[in-house]
Amino acid sequence: MAQINYITQVQIDFGVLALLPQECARAGMKKPLLVTDAGVRTAGLLDRAIDALAGLPHAVFDATPSNPNEAAVRHAVTVYLQHGCDGLVAIGGGSSIDLAKGAAIAATHEGPLRTYATIEGGSAKISERVAPLIAVPTTAGTGSEVARGAIVIVDDGRKLGFHSWHLVPRTALLDPELTLGLPPFLTAATGMDAIAHCMETFMAPAVNPPADGIGLDGLERAWKHIERATRDGSDREARWNMMSASMQGAMAFQKGLGCVHSLSHSLGGANPKLHHGTLNAMFLPAVVKFNAAAESMKKDRRLVRMAQAMGLASADETGEAVAGAIRDMNARLGLPSGLAALGVTSAMYERIVDGALADHCHKTNPRIATRDDYVAMLDASM
Repeated sequence: MAQINYITQVQIDFGVLALLPQECARAGMKKPLLVTDAGVRTAGLLDRAIDALAGLPHAVFDATPSNPNEAAVRHAVTVYLQHGCDGLVAIGGGSSIDLAKGAAIAATHEGPLRTYATIEGGSAKISERVAPLIAVPTTAGTGSEVARGAIVIVDDGRKLGFHSWHLVPRTALLDPELTLGLPPFLTAATGMDAIAHCMETFMAPAVNPPADGIGLDGLERAWKHIERATRDGSDREARWNMMSASMQGAMAFQKGLGCVHSLSHSLGGANPKLHHGTLNAMFLPAVVKFNAAAESMKKDRRLVRMAQAMGLASADETGEAVAGAIRDMNARLGLPSGLAALGVTSAMYERIVDGALADHCHKTNPRIATRDDYVAMLDASM
């Protein structure tokens, strides 16, 4: 049986930040907590959101780390409760949005955050009591603004997923204007994150034709526009399409992800300083080649269909053409040549593989990877 859900209200266009007051009112928020990070504040984007609120009372939490953790969630909840807030507005990349989702749980549910993690059987414990959330992304990568999940490093050091339809933001305000000043490297890394999402959800074996179509269209948009957006940050058409592709990848998340994310979640937990989108870009070629042998990939001609969306002349059954195109794109975008350039060593493999095998994305890959398979993917990504 296939379950298909679509999803929440999305406003996408230049200038939709101006809709923030009416969306707060629609969600019943009279005093939201604005959740963001220091970089967004420094870039002036928080001030633009505050100006858009037009005097609506609010509080601010601007200490989101690059990889959100349970300690930061507790800090945000303290601010939320001290100021009598009744909802959250996340302004930033996936880190701020995911932290806000963690706070939406922790402010309204008892016990440690790990209690509600997917691999701990916690999804069913997340109820409609979650605080309402509005998401305003300032990057085009994670798509967390339309996703039912969040990734947070809990107190024991694990990077865990939290999934519930109650976590989907009430509204996603996608204003490409907010991404025009994004630096080239961050544009490239977040853009490859969106591409990884579109590709991995498309490769996932669950039956969901609408998600497949959305993911493929997102891949085509992102592949066509990521170099333009990276080369010229003021390219409005490229920025609009990258923001759409980011959203589309996350709309297809409900199919599941796979080994790319199992590995990047685990490695990101081991070293929180590593950027999630960059890790996805490093792992994607090896995982595409690993997945090429899956029966569902062959039956549905998924390599050929991805190659067509990427504008490639052909695709072979080994996955090398698609994987090679991804490696070439990473190089053109100025991303690292592999994991070794990020300081990853073979001494870390055991911990990374342990985490990957336990990750919630492990079982939704089209081929179930063994420990040896993961080691081979790490070797190929170095």
